[in-house]
Amino acid sequence: MVKFDASIERITRSDKEGYVIRTWQICAVLAAASCAAGVAAQEFPARPIRIVVQFTPGTSTDIMARLIAQKMTSHWGQQVIVDNRPGAGGVIGTALAKNASPDGYTLVMAVSSAFGINPSLYAKLPYDAIKDFAPISNLGLTPQTLVTGPSSAFRTTKELVAAAKGKPGEVNFASLGAGSTSHLTMAMFSATAGIKLNHVPFKGSGEAHAQVMAGRIPVMFDAIPATRPHILSGKLRGLGIATTKRSPFLPDLPTIAEAGYPGFEAVGWIGIAAPAKTPTAILDKLNAEMVRILNEPDVKERLAALAFTPVPGSRAEFAAFIESEIAKWGKAVAASGARVD
Repeated sequence: MVKFDASIERITRSDKEGYVIRTWQICAVLAAASCAAGVAAQEFPARPIRIVVQFTPGTSTDIMARLIAQKMTSHWGQQVIVDNRPGAGGVIGTALAKNASPDGYTLVMAVSSAFGINPSLYAKLPYDAIKDFAPISNLGLTPQTLVTGPSSAFRTTKELVAAAKGKPGEVNFASLGAGSTSHLTMAMFSATAGIKLNHVPFKGSGEAHAQVMAGRIPVMFDAIPATRPHILSGKLRGLGIATTKRSPFLPDLPTIAEAGYPGFEAVGWIGIAAPAKTPTAILDKLNAEMVRILNEPDVKERLAALAFTPVPGSRAEFAAFIESEIAKWGKAVAASGARVD
C-alpha cells in the first residue's frame, strides 16, 4: 500500500498547480451558487405565487388556503392565487404540484388525505408524499363530524348503526371523494361498528352537503369547519364528532365514543408544502411567514370562528408529523379494509 506522503511527493509541479486551480474553481462555483440562492431568497417572492388546493371551493382545505393566501398577498405585495384542482381524493392536485418548478412559486396544501392516507390507500400513487415534497408547516387540525339531513330519521349515531345493521349495504353515505379523509373515516367507523354502508363519492363538500341536506343521501363525515355553519343553521344535523372529548366549537354534539365506540378518533390536518428541491432559504422564509400568519390575533380569531385549531411549527416538526401520520393511517386503512386501485 502506497503511503499518502509518498504519493504526494510524486505529484509534479504542474499537477499541483492544476489541482490548486481546479480546487479554486470548484470553491468559486459553490460560493457563487450559495450567493445566488441567498439573493433569490431575499428577493422572493418577485412574482405571483400559486397555492394548489386538491378540493373544491368551500372545503376546509380551500377555506384555510384562501385565508393564508390573503395574508401572504397583504404582507408581501405579490398576488397569491388559489388554484383548485379537485378529484381522486386529492391525487390530481397533489400530482400536479409535484411536477411544478421547485422555486417556491407553486405550493400545495399538505392535507391528511393526500399526504397521510393516500400512501396506504392507493395501490399506485403518482407521487411520493415524503420524497416528492418539502414540508413547510402544519396549519390546522380539523376533526371529522358525522352529519345527516334535517329531515332524516336519524337523530343519533346509534340509530344510524341500527338502520345499517337492519339493511346491510343499503344505507348510502357521501364523501369528498374516494380516498378522502371523510371516506376513510366512514370506512373506519363502519369497521368499528360492524356495519356495511354504500359509498357515494363526490368532488367536494358543496356537492356532498347538498345531497345530504336534501335527504337524497342519509349521512356523511366531513371536517368541522365545513359542517359547523350548516349544523348551527339547521341545514345539517350533527350526530357525532370523531374526537375523544367534545369540541368547544360544537359543545352540544356528542362524541362517537359516547355512542358506544370508545377511543374512536379521526382528526384531519391541513398544512402546506412545496415541491422537493425547493431552496432551503425559500422554505425557511415560507415557514416563517406561516408561523407569523397563524400567530396574528385577527387570524386566531378568524380560525376560531371557522372551528380550526391552529398548529404552527417548524419544517422539521411537520416532516416528522407527516411520517407519523402515514404510519397511523396505514394501520387504519389495513384495519378498515379500504383500498383504491
